[in-house]
Amino acid sequence: MIQCKRLYDEASKEDGYRILVDRLWPRGMKKEALLYDEWCKTLTPSNDLRKAFHSETIDFASFSQAYRQELARHQEEGLRIARLADKQTVTLLYGAKDRQQNHALVLADWLRQL
Repeated sequence: MIQCKRLYDEASKEDGYRILVDRLWPRGMKKEALLYDEWCKTLTPSNDLRKAFHSETIDFASFSQAYRQELARHQEEGLRIARLADKQTVTLLYGAKDRQQNHALVLADWLRQL
């Protein structure tokens, strides 16, 4: 099972294996305060794509399509995480305020399809 959770939300044992999926360390969060098992920068959106989305240069649909193209280049890393999710719950941690349109949701969907 793969789920997404805002990293500012309280951790729980139901989260299972917690993976930070933001390229930059989250604002206002001390490294020792965040409970996570790994920080996977490989599967995060590129800086250019991230900036274009946050500046609203592109919409979520365009962002999602471009991000999936970037993810296709990292299929091995994706398969590693998908295999983890076959054995236990994997929670993708993200810092974005928007819970409906963010890169972690796109990533989770892509991982489930592998």
